[in-house]
Amino acid sequence: MIRSLFMPLLVAIIALSSCNTKTSQSATTDLSPTEFAAKLKEMPDAPLIDVRTPGEFSGGHLANAKNINWDGSNFQSEISGLDKAKPVFVYCLSGARSAAAAREMRSQGFKEVYEMQGGILKWRAANLPETTDATATGEQAASSAMTLDQFNKLVNTDKIVLVDFYADWCQPCKKMEPYLKEIASEMSATVEVVRINADENPELCRELKIDALPYLHVYKKNALSWSNMGLVSKEEIVKHLM
Repeated sequence: MIRSLFMPLLVAIIALSSCNTKTSQSATTDLSPTEFAAKLKEMPDAPLIDVRTPGEFSGGHLANAKNINWDGSNFQSEISGLDKAKPVFVYCLSGARSAAAAREMRSQGFKEVYEMQGGILKWRAANLPETTDATATGEQAASSAMTLDQFNKLVNTDKIVLVDFYADWCQPCKKMEPYLKEIASEMSATVEVVRINADENPELCRELKIDALPYLHVYKKNALSWSNMGLVSKEEIVKHLM
């Protein structure tokens, strides 16, 4: 009788312990930018992997990072050269690609993979340092990026301005693109739709505190009247353009 009462209690304790262990593991490997920076200082010799595209990487990245493109054909072969028993740090622009890369690396046997929550967008929002490559590509990207002054002039108009901060790899951004184009056509008399590639405008995103994608801003009479982070329907957007 005592045994029959004790066993369910023991199972519950073991299950609770397992859940707490998983939570603890998740908390120690999925880090905020400031936690990520602190952990990097503790492990200066650990590989730091930027899984964005080479073009994104050249526009600005964390110091000592190595670029291994998650969407590239050589991702598997390049990570195979890393020591799976040692810690590895990964990040991308907003956290989606690095999360996918980290899952793949863990499935390949990597024991300790640290991810940056929110990616380099959150890193920039926290005013943490980054570096750029002294390459023609990087210099060209910097020179073609929109400045805050140019942005302010862009929204200073009699029309309502809908600004879409997006990236080519962002799936919600791709879902929204067709009806943003419809809005630009259907409401052209009163609304100006502006799409800004976050990868090509890192400094502008930092100054405007754009730390996730997609991100929409609506300006009326040169003042921000509405903003939305994440996927949103055409109907909801149009409501804020009236």
